[in-house]
Amino acid sequence: MKQKKQSFVNCRLKAAELVTVDTVRVTVENAPQIDSHSWSMINSKGESPLKNVTINDEMVLIRLPKPFTFGEDSYIVYKGCSCYIKPTVVVRTKEFDQLFYYEGDDLGACYKKEETSLAVWAPTATRMNVICYKSWHDEKGETHPCWRDEKGVWRIRLQGDYEGVWYLFEVYVNQTWRCVVDPYAKFLCVNGEKAMIGDRNKTEPGKWPILETQESANDCIIYELHIRDFTISPDNGIKHKGNYLGLTEQGTTDKELRVTGLDYLSYIGITHVELLPVQEYGSVDESNRESEYNWGYDTTHFFVPEGSYASDPYDGYCRNRELKQLIATLHGRQIRVIMDVVFNHLYIWEESALDMLVPGYFFRYATENQLSDGTGVGNDFASERKMAQKIIVDAIRYWIEEYQVDGFRFDLMGILDIATMKRVREAAQKINKNILLFGEGWDLPTAYPREKRAIIDQATNLRGIGFFQDKFRDAVKGSTFEVTQPGFISGSTHGLNETLLGIQGSMDKFDKPIQAINYVESHDNHTLWDKLKLIHPIERQSILQKRHKLATAIILLSQGVPFIHAGQEWFRTKHGVENSYNSPDWVNVYNWKQRAYFDSSVEYIRTLIKIRRKHPGFRLESFKMIRNHFHVIKAESTCIAYHLRGLENVDEWKEIVVVHNAGLHEEIIFLPNEKKWQVFVDDNSASLIPLYKIGEDCAHVSPLSTFICVSL
Repeated sequence: MKQKKQSFVNCRLKAAELVTVDTVRVTVENAPQIDSHSWSMINSKGESPLKNVTINDEMVLIRLPKPFTFGEDSYIVYKGCSCYIKPTVVVRTKEFDQLFYYEGDDLGACYKKEETSLAVWAPTATRMNVICYKSWHDEKGETHPCWRDEKGVWRIRLQGDYEGVWYLFEVYVNQTWRCVVDPYAKFLCVNGEKAMIGDRNKTEPGKWPILETQESANDCIIYELHIRDFTISPDNGIKHKGNYLGLTEQGTTDKELRVTGLDYLSYIGITHVELLPVQEYGSVDESNRESEYNWGYDTTHFFVPEGSYASDPYDGYCRNRELKQLIATLHGRQIRVIMDVVFNHLYIWEESALDMLVPGYFFRYATENQLSDGTGVGNDFASERKMAQKIIVDAIRYWIEEYQVDGFRFDLMGILDIATMKRVREAAQKINKNILLFGEGWDLPTAYPREKRAIIDQATNLRGIGFFQDKFRDAVKGSTFEVTQPGFISGSTHGLNETLLGIQGSMDKFDKPIQAINYVESHDNHTLWDKLKLIHPIERQSILQKRHKLATAIILLSQGVPFIHAGQEWFRTKHGVENSYNSPDWVNVYNWKQRAYFDSSVEYIRTLIKIRRKHPGFRLESFKMIRNHFHVIKAESTCIAYHLRGLENVDEWKEIVVVHNAGLHEEIIFLPNEKKWQVFVDDNSASLIPLYKIGEDCAHVSPLSTFICVSL
């Protein structure tokens, strides 16, 4: 029913806010002259008196006789003066969540040839339209009114074939009309300015390859890369540079005919590729994508691939089709795909569809009017609220079902709450029991209790979810933030115990080794090479390279899940730039010339990967097994040595000795049990077949090297 426009005149009533489902707070002028009589509320049902009125300073609190009627315009009236009732703090109450939590799976657009249905959650809105456009750049469209259903969901059914039609929601909330993009959109135009009604079947690859069953829960080796970095170089033989399709090209080589791109990923032997964010983000203008760069930690839409990596960002189908093609191609090589997802904040929260649809609901507040900023970028996503949690879980489920994604790395996971991460795990494992979930469990100053957040100290409450091991990282290479502080590989003994704990899978923190994500380098902060250059500014490059290889070897041979940053295997540098999130290509590019120059290092790391994948002794599945088989060997303080013993039922290598010598001198390690030993890794080589035998009861381990021997 069309509402009559109210003709009241504002006088002493400055603002009226709904702060609970049955309480209105009115800000007034000249409070001493205000009395508790003559108050009423008016809406489409008429005017009703209000008697439970409390006056306090410049505020009047009014207790409504029954819960507020959402979905229609309502006014407070006092002696002929009126004020619109604006839902504010109420949206962050538990009662609001209970009233309006919607469990359905039909939000967004559901396309059928004969009819398209659309649904959007906006319980505080009082009117809603859908505007349909023939092309994405049209300024005027055809308006269709929606109707309000239960739980604050607005709906419309469009009869006929609407495939390829662009649309926006037009929402009237708090007396203001706003045009917003569907937060559950599955197809977008350039820069996500409009959503498209589309047929998902038209984005499917020719076929989805079948993945072989994983041998164990933690046989993963993660390789983190940025699509543009990895494909943009002029020397890699890739045609679709900077695009999803660049990672689907086969048979590409550099000028020396060494494999590049997709073939290189197969060649080096990793099991999982982690893609830096490919959810639609706002920090790159997709119409000028060749000239702009960003890592992409600025999500604008949770369900749609980023358009700057598509061959045609204007085509609503293109990005979806090409990302699926990329994932299917990697699956064809038996390489699984992890998405780096950003749910902890949104890019320019004031312009986000979520806040325009339900103002004040989806973001966390430190005070009534101030947003929490634990992320450091202006807003924290309020995952603890039911519909905020729902959109995260729905998005994860969608990426698995629609794009066959095999895992997720959660950016700043410590901002999110434990309950949400548990729901993510449960929903994901129902679809794919081998799903890999992990994230950054940093304890950041967000306005939500730390004991309820997915930080590393709560890891035992989050079984099946992994955490980056920052203490292990810093113990190995030195403090990430005190850039000249040395770590184990630079001869420091300060973090020796933490390094040893990390090698054992950080059993002091976790339920199972798979929760330990072991790394020394990622896209964030200095590369390991640049860090070592700061610690040892005048050291010979050959020595720096030994330290670098030692660090990577420690990660690859430790219990838990190894994580390698693309280019780490050949001493990748970003020329000293610590935070290259928006630096030009010459800083971030995956340098295939340098990869070729350091081919011997690539081969060394590649062989260590083969050794890890072939020998389960380096990836034991439980801490009970680690305690039974892992035995520390006495060594100098700059050296870590251990014996993996009694592996008869686990590995064809029944007895393994590993030594990491971070000292500048040769170390002599006495070998256990008077057995005869064969060497597979030393300072010069790594091999799957023995390099040589040891003719005595001790091993001579070269400076700055990793050593592996196996009993005969």
